[in-house]
Amino acid sequence: MKRKIIVYIAMSLDGYIARTDGSVDFLKGTSKEAKGDPGYKDFYESIDTVIMGRKTYEQIVFDLSPNHWVYESKDCLVVSNSIKGKNSHCTFVSGSMKDVIKDLRKKQGRDIWLVGGASLVDTFLKEGLIDRWIITIIPTILGQGISLFKQNDFEEKLHLKDYKEFDGMIQVIYDKRDL
Repeated sequence: MKRKIIVYIAMSLDGYIARTDGSVDFLKGTSKEAKGDPGYKDFYESIDTVIMGRKTYEQIVFDLSPNHWVYESKDCLVVSNSIKGKNSHCTFVSGSMKDVIKDLRKKQGRDIWLVGGASLVDTFLKEGLIDRWIITIIPTILGQGISLFKQNDFEEKLHLKDYKEFDGMIQVIYDKRDL
Protein backbone atom coordinates (compact mmCIF):
# COMPACT_ATOMS: atom_id res chain seq x y z
CA MET A 1 0.00 0.00 0.00
CA LYS A 2 1.35 3.41 -1.02
CA ARG A 3 2.17 5.75 1.84
CA LYS A 4 -0.09 8.81 1.49
CA ILE A 5 1.08 12.40 1.76
CA ILE A 6 -1.51 14.16 3.91
CA VAL A 7 -1.96 17.86 4.56
CA TYR A 8 -3.55 18.12 8.00
CA ILE A 9 -4.08 21.79 8.76
CA ALA A 10 -6.48 24.40 10.10
CA MET A 11 -7.45 27.67 8.47
CA SER A 12 -9.73 30.60 9.05
CA LEU A 13 -13.03 30.72 7.20
CA ASP A 14 -11.41 33.05 4.66
CA GLY A 15 -8.52 30.67 3.99
CA TYR A 16 -5.65 31.89 6.21
CA ILE A 17 -3.45 29.46 8.14
CA ALA A 18 -1.78 32.22 10.18
CA ARG A 19 -1.92 35.94 10.76
CA THR A 20 0.41 38.13 8.70
CA ASP A 21 3.00 37.94 11.53
CA GLY A 22 2.74 34.11 11.62
CA SER A 23 0.64 33.99 14.79
CA VAL A 24 -1.91 31.16 15.03
CA ASP A 25 -3.74 32.32 18.15
CA PHE A 26 -7.13 32.20 16.37
CA LEU A 27 -7.01 28.42 15.90
CA LYS A 28 -9.77 27.45 18.30
CA GLY A 29 -13.44 26.63 18.33
CA THR A 30 -16.36 28.51 19.81
CA SER A 31 -16.45 27.10 23.36
CA LYS A 32 -14.72 28.84 26.23
CA GLU A 33 -13.04 25.58 27.24
CA ALA A 34 -10.40 24.11 24.97
CA LYS A 35 -11.88 21.23 23.01
CA GLY A 36 -9.28 19.70 20.75
CA ASP A 37 -9.87 18.12 17.40
CA PRO A 38 -11.45 14.72 18.11
CA GLY A 39 -9.60 13.12 15.19
CA TYR A 40 -6.08 14.39 15.88
CA LYS A 41 -4.93 11.50 18.10
CA ASP A 42 -6.03 8.87 15.55
CA PHE A 43 -4.47 10.87 12.72
CA TYR A 44 -1.19 11.29 14.62
CA GLU A 45 -1.01 7.56 15.25
CA SER A 46 -1.57 6.87 11.53
CA ILE A 47 1.63 8.68 10.48
CA ASP A 48 5.28 8.00 11.20
CA THR A 49 6.89 10.87 9.27
CA VAL A 50 6.42 14.64 9.29
CA ILE A 51 7.64 17.03 6.62
CA MET A 52 7.74 20.76 7.21
CA GLY A 53 9.33 23.88 5.84
CA ARG A 54 12.11 25.77 7.58
CA LYS A 55 9.83 28.60 8.74
CA THR A 56 7.38 26.15 10.32
CA TYR A 57 10.29 24.33 11.96
CA GLU A 58 11.64 27.58 13.39
CA GLN A 59 8.18 28.62 14.61
CA ILE A 60 7.87 25.33 16.50
CA VAL A 61 11.40 25.46 17.94
CA PHE A 62 11.47 29.14 18.88
CA ASP A 63 7.82 30.13 19.52
CA LEU A 64 5.28 27.33 19.90
CA SER A 65 7.27 24.69 21.80
CA PRO A 66 10.78 25.94 22.59
CA ASN A 67 11.43 23.49 25.44
CA HIS A 68 9.99 20.31 23.95
CA TRP A 69 10.14 18.75 20.50
CA VAL A 70 6.50 17.94 19.72
CA TYR A 71 7.16 15.23 17.11
CA GLU A 72 9.52 13.13 19.24
CA SER A 73 8.24 9.76 18.07
CA LYS A 74 8.22 10.66 14.35
CA ASP A 75 10.81 10.85 11.62
CA CYS A 76 11.09 14.51 10.69
CA LEU A 77 12.24 16.11 7.45
CA VAL A 78 12.66 19.87 7.20
CA VAL A 79 12.80 21.32 3.70
CA SER A 80 15.41 24.06 3.71
CA ASN A 81 17.87 25.60 1.30
CA SER A 82 19.79 27.28 4.12
CA ILE A 83 20.15 24.55 6.79
CA LYS A 84 21.91 21.28 5.93
CA GLY A 85 22.52 17.98 7.66
CA LYS A 86 20.78 16.63 10.77
CA ASN A 87 20.14 17.52 14.37
CA SER A 88 18.72 15.43 17.21
CA HIS A 89 15.17 15.86 15.88
CA CYS A 90 15.28 16.35 12.11
CA THR A 91 17.00 15.75 8.82
CA PHE A 92 17.23 18.82 6.60
CA VAL A 93 16.54 18.21 2.91
CA SER A 94 16.53 20.28 -0.25
CA GLY A 95 16.13 19.72 -3.96
CA SER A 96 13.32 17.95 -5.75
CA MET A 97 10.46 17.01 -3.47
CA LYS A 98 9.41 14.38 -6.03
CA ASP A 99 12.72 12.60 -5.41
CA VAL A 100 12.40 12.93 -1.62
CA ILE A 101 8.86 11.51 -1.68
CA LYS A 102 9.80 8.76 -4.13
CA ASP A 103 12.51 7.62 -1.69
CA LEU A 104 10.13 7.82 1.30
CA ARG A 105 7.46 5.82 -0.48
CA LYS A 106 9.96 3.04 -1.20
CA LYS A 107 10.37 2.50 2.55
CA GLN A 108 7.89 0.57 4.65
CA GLY A 109 5.92 2.80 6.96
CA ARG A 110 2.77 4.66 7.70
CA ASP A 111 1.45 7.81 6.06
CA ILE A 112 3.37 11.08 5.90
CA TRP A 113 2.13 14.39 7.34
CA LEU A 114 2.92 17.52 5.35
CA VAL A 115 2.79 19.91 8.32
CA GLY A 116 3.39 23.19 6.50
CA GLY A 117 3.84 25.98 5.65
CA ALA A 118 2.03 27.53 2.75
CA SER A 119 5.00 27.65 0.36
CA LEU A 120 5.80 24.00 0.95
CA VAL A 121 2.15 23.01 0.51
CA ASP A 122 2.17 24.98 -2.77
CA THR A 123 5.29 23.14 -3.97
CA PHE A 124 3.77 19.74 -3.17
CA LEU A 125 0.46 20.74 -4.78
CA LYS A 126 2.16 21.87 -8.01
CA GLU A 127 4.13 18.60 -8.14
CA GLY A 128 0.99 16.50 -7.60
CA LEU A 129 2.33 14.96 -4.39
CA ILE A 130 -0.62 15.50 -2.02
CA ASP A 131 -2.92 12.49 -1.67
CA ARG A 132 -5.28 13.69 1.07
CA TRP A 133 -6.37 17.03 2.51
CA ILE A 134 -7.69 17.22 6.07
CA ILE A 135 -8.66 20.83 6.64
CA THR A 136 -10.31 22.16 9.78
CA ILE A 137 -12.17 25.41 9.14
CA ILE A 138 -12.05 27.75 12.12
CA PRO A 139 -15.08 30.05 12.62
CA THR A 140 -13.01 33.22 12.31
CA ILE A 141 -12.63 35.68 9.43
CA LEU A 142 -9.19 37.26 9.61
CA GLY A 143 -9.32 39.52 6.55
CA GLN A 144 -5.61 39.06 5.92
CA GLY A 145 -2.80 36.68 6.74
CA ILE A 146 -0.88 33.79 5.24
CA SER A 147 -3.14 32.02 2.79
CA LEU A 148 -3.19 28.24 2.59
CA PHE A 149 -3.42 28.42 -1.18
CA LYS A 150 -1.40 30.59 -3.51
CA GLN A 151 -2.73 31.68 -6.88
CA ASN A 152 -2.02 28.93 -9.38
CA ASP A 153 -2.87 28.41 -13.03
CA PHE A 154 -4.21 24.88 -12.69
CA GLU A 155 -6.91 23.03 -10.84
CA GLU A 156 -7.11 19.70 -9.09
CA LYS A 157 -10.37 17.82 -8.66
CA LEU A 158 -10.84 16.14 -5.29
CA HIS A 159 -13.23 13.57 -3.84
CA LEU A 160 -15.03 14.26 -0.54
CA LYS A 161 -14.16 11.38 1.78
CA ASP A 162 -15.69 12.65 5.04
CA TYR A 163 -16.57 15.68 7.10
CA LYS A 164 -17.44 16.40 10.70
CA GLU A 165 -18.43 19.29 12.93
CA PHE A 166 -17.08 19.88 16.41
CA ASP A 167 -16.95 22.90 18.69
CA GLY A 168 -18.18 25.21 15.93
CA MET A 169 -15.48 24.05 13.52
CA ILE A 170 -15.88 21.97 10.37
CA GLN A 171 -13.31 19.41 9.27
CA VAL A 172 -13.35 18.25 5.65
CA ILE A 173 -11.38 15.34 4.25
CA TYR A 174 -10.70 15.23 0.53
CA ASP A 175 -8.74 12.65 -1.46
CA LYS A 176 -7.19 12.89 -4.88
CA ARG A 177 -9.63 11.42 -7.37
CA ASP A 178 -7.17 8.75 -8.48
CA LEU A 179 -6.64 7.14 -5.05
